[in-house]
Amino acid sequence: MASPLLPSSSSSSSSSTRTWSIGRRASQNTFDGDRASIWSVVSGYAPSSRTLKFTKRDYCLILDDTFRKIDPDIWNYEVQIDGYGNGQFDWTTDDPNNVYVDHEGLRIVPTLTNETTTITNQQLLNGYTLNLTANGLCTSPSRDTCAIESNSTKGIMINPVRSGRINTRNKKGIRFGRVEVEAKLPSGDWLWPAIWMLPKSSVYGTWPASGEIDIMESRGNNAQDTDGGVNYFASTLHWGPNSAVDNYWQTTGDTYLRRSDFSKNFNTFGLEWTENYLVTYLGSRIHQVMYVDFESQGFWARGNFAALNATQGSNIWQDGSVKQAAPFDEEFYLILNVAVGGTNGYFKDSSSKPWVDRTGHEMRDFWAAADQWYPTWGPVESRGMTVRRVRMWQQGKCSG
Repeated sequence: MASPLLPSSSSSSSSSTRTWSIGRRASQNTFDGDRASIWSVVSGYAPSSRTLKFTKRDYCLILDDTFRKIDPDIWNYEVQIDGYGNGQFDWTTDDPNNVYVDHEGLRIVPTLTNETTTITNQQLLNGYTLNLTANGLCTSPSRDTCAIESNSTKGIMINPVRSGRINTRNKKGIRFGRVEVEAKLPSGDWLWPAIWMLPKSSVYGTWPASGEIDIMESRGNNAQDTDGGVNYFASTLHWGPNSAVDNYWQTTGDTYLRRSDFSKNFNTFGLEWTENYLVTYLGSRIHQVMYVDFESQGFWARGNFAALNATQGSNIWQDGSVKQAAPFDEEFYLILNVAVGGTNGYFKDSSSKPWVDRTGHEMRDFWAAADQWYPTWGPVESRGMTVRRVRMWQQGKCSG
């Protein structure tokens, strides 16, 4: 791998220091019923001492991957450059520099584009056409997510970072069940690791109408970051009738490590999802991060969407197979990725952040400050997310 060439101060305009305030994204197992206390901060409220009862249920193990290889019968690569709706600065690849297996497990590692391609710093900013459809690599049907031409006059640059994103779509998924992922998170400024789920079919409409389950989202920044760094992670459900109305803030929880962080050791990030509730946890259900009760009310009523003129007048989830759980009553698949930066507000504007959202030149400003953030990434062992094991159980007894 070539040594990275960081941009000189003249290669791009300097970033603004203005701060914006942004508002608030088959063996068979039987798990015995038990009790657990909510101990995390949920939706901005103080920790609760409420005790919850879990009903004994049957589960069938459908996936247990310890990553001796990247199994094509389980995993799909996602290869595209558009930032996935979040304005992320990375280009996701199937390059073995970004996604590979070694003695510790699966590694998803961000690299500088000029480390792992022949694209130069000058070409990142101007005069280079990147077309992922030409070699059949792009996994998206849209050209906008597969091709780009850098143009300094128009302020268009090629993603300066490459990373990885893999999923189990059409190969492994569950409709109610459990997921456990044993992982060590990356450390480094503006890294955004995630373990999450999307619906196999958008039965209720485009995002977020058909839902999103975030088991774990974190930031690689220093643990002293006021918004939560590598000692922090959050779990969230995204849902709403359209992209302008995502009521995730009603269904989110987070937790912190006080004397360590999630890059130091492997931890188990878990999910239990039934017709009656959805809970995420750290290690075991005793240490809950987010608990969402489906029985108390359906999501249309929970969001009070009927009162909002900006949304559809009828309940888009009224025909759900499990009405109180819809849109979380369909099959979902698993996604593992490490993103870099973004413009959707996950990294809030501050004096320490080298770009300002909604300026139109966020990626250039991020790249111009590479001499500030790149040294914090360290070697691949620390800048990447390492996944040791993934297990998925479908609710119900195994057939056959």
